[in-house]
Amino acid sequence: MTGLRERKKLDTKRALSDAALKLVLERGVDSVTREAIAELAGVSLRTFNNYFTGKYEALAYRQSERLRRSIAVLRQRPADEPLWTSITESVLAPLEEDFADSDAAENRIPSREEFAEIRKLLMRPEIRDVVSKELFDEWMVVVAERTGTDPEVDMYPRLVAAVVRAVGDAATETYVRADPPVPITTLIRAGFAEVAAGLPDPSAS
Repeated sequence: MTGLRERKKLDTKRALSDAALKLVLERGVDSVTREAIAELAGVSLRTFNNYFTGKYEALAYRQSERLRRSIAVLRQRPADEPLWTSITESVLAPLEEDFADSDAAENRIPSREEFAEIRKLLMRPEIRDVVSKELFDEWMVVVAERTGTDPEVDMYPRLVAAVVRAVGDAATETYVRADPPVPITTLIRAGFAEVAAGLPDPSAS
C-alpha cells in the first residue's frame, strides 16, 4: 500500500507541474495562479498547497525530480568509468526515460510563441532559486565519493557540481533560442563533451 500511495503522490505532483507549464504557455507566467493550476489538474487548492509552496515550485518540479533521479543513477554507474561519462549518462538517463513515450506532451515541439514564454520563464530568478541547493550538495557528495575527495576541504567536487548546473543552464538557454529546434538531450550531451575535452578554444579548430 505504501508503494501505491507514493506512486499516487508522484503522479499528482507531475500532473500539477504539467498543468502549471501548460497554463504558462497559454497565458504567460504572470497570469497563472495556484487556483488555476489545481483546477486544470483536477485537484483542490488544498491538495496543491500540500505539495507545493507556489507556482514556481510546481513549474520546477520536473527539473528537481530528474535531478534526484540522476543522483541515483550516478551512484549506480561503474566505479571505473570516466567521471564525465558517468555524469553525462546520469544526467541524460531521466530525460531520455521521460521522453521515451513518443506521445508524451513533453515531446511536442513548442511553437515560436511558446518558446518565447519558455525563455521568459527560464529567465525568472524564482525558477532557478527554487531548485533545491540540497540537490546540488548531494551531487557534490556523490562526486566526492567517486573521486576520493573531501567536499569539506577539496574544491574539486564543488567545481564539478557547479559545472553540472552550468551545462544544464547553457543547454536550456540554447534550446529555447535554437532555430530550427534542437533536442535538449543533444545539447546537454554536447555540453558535457566540451567539458570532458577541457573546453578547447573553438577558434583553434
